[in-house]
Amino acid sequence: MKNVVNRLAQGVSRLFAKTITIEELQEKLVTLAASAKSIQDAADKEARALTAEESQEVEGIFAAFEATELEIKRREKIQAQEARLAAPVRRTEPPPVPAAAAVDSNPQPRITGGDSPAARSGTAGFRSMGEFSLAVRNAVGGTVDPRLRVLNAVPSTQSQEAQGADGGYLVPPDFRTAIVQKVMGEDSILARTDQQTTGSNSITLPVDETTPWQTSGGVQAYWEGEGGLMTQSKVALNSVTVRANKMTALVPVTDELLEDSASLSAYLGKKVPEKMTYKLNDAILNGDGVMKPLGIFASPAVVSQAAEGGQGAGTVLAANINKMWSRMYAPLRRNAVWIINQDIEPQLDSMVMGGSTASVPVYLPPNGLAGAPNGTLKGRPIIYSEACAAVGTVGDIALVDFSQYLSLVKTGGIKQDVSIHLWFDYGLTAFRFSFRVGGLPWWASSITRAKSALPLSFAVALAAR
Repeated sequence: MKNVVNRLAQGVSRLFAKTITIEELQEKLVTLAASAKSIQDAADKEARALTAEESQEVEGIFAAFEATELEIKRREKIQAQEARLAAPVRRTEPPPVPAAAAVDSNPQPRITGGDSPAARSGTAGFRSMGEFSLAVRNAVGGTVDPRLRVLNAVPSTQSQEAQGADGGYLVPPDFRTAIVQKVMGEDSILARTDQQTTGSNSITLPVDETTPWQTSGGVQAYWEGEGGLMTQSKVALNSVTVRANKMTALVPVTDELLEDSASLSAYLGKKVPEKMTYKLNDAILNGDGVMKPLGIFASPAVVSQAAEGGQGAGTVLAANINKMWSRMYAPLRRNAVWIINQDIEPQLDSMVMGGSTASVPVYLPPNGLAGAPNGTLKGRPIIYSEACAAVGTVGDIALVDFSQYLSLVKTGGIKQDVSIHLWFDYGLTAFRFSFRVGGLPWWASSITRAKSALPLSFAVALAAR
């Protein structure tokens, strides 16, 4: 254990030996946290405690996380000192101004007391996105807030919006993190997937697609007689590569909204996550894999359960639910959820099984109709999503284990930039958000059964009616 921690500490020391920014350190924290969560999630999926090796690795990650946090705090204190030295000296009484003295047309803002960057760790000293945006807007007139100098990107030979001199400044990490948390929040399908984090733009992983009952290919088990030569077999692995596609949002904001910083923070904090979350949900379900993730319903692994004979258009029957359940690979049922177009809900409320004299409700919300919504079918939760298809078409109702979907998120989460040059003559400031994320199902096809002609899958959709 001590050796693991020492190696991590040495690695952190080597990292800090080169030039590094606070933003990069913030991204390192995100990566470390994701690594620890991945180890714990793997153990949770298998319903077991961490192994001794995994515990050592997690403890090492904790040590590296704490070391990185200390480094961030130290660098923030240094920046705070630099900002205070750059600010004008505060006077108790202003000196007399000669009548002929010229008025300073480019005053520099000062940072004192509670306004220091150290007082607001992770935001470069800005109270909100709105205050930061106003500072960027004022920079075009030459009034550069000292806090913006902290956020300048490294100069390059090209004219880029990420450079302060070209009109753009990097958004402080804490404001970016707030957006990331909402995009990956409760309504996000991405949060339910098998999520991998990487610093590269793609990742290739081995996949074993053989079934326990498969009699050829891959690892095999045999009955052997006493003293006989044992039959050997070998591993059969394929590989799957997922690339991080780029999703962007470019949001122009008026000067009037900028001047009301509270309204701006509320607007961007709500609207951007809403748009990105829906776009991600739609791609995970329906994406064609072209410059976006490959969706579950576009995958050859999905099983389509046929409608009943004579079933009405746009209807969902109890028999559909039962047969869809039977097509879900049994070991995955405990983690599966129903994802449904909200228009189907009235049919669920009136759905029954059995005869007219002994009918049993198939679905009721918790505590009956008077209780909370979002009940269960076959004991598994129901999720309503606008990314589901229209009623009567494939994808309007499905049973899915999203842990069988591989998603790739690039380290650092959502990147945000601000520029005042794009629509300067319109009195608009441009906010640019970009997110590198990709995904595809772990399964390349459905499962061929040992003693049945009906294939199984991690995703079962009801066919068109």
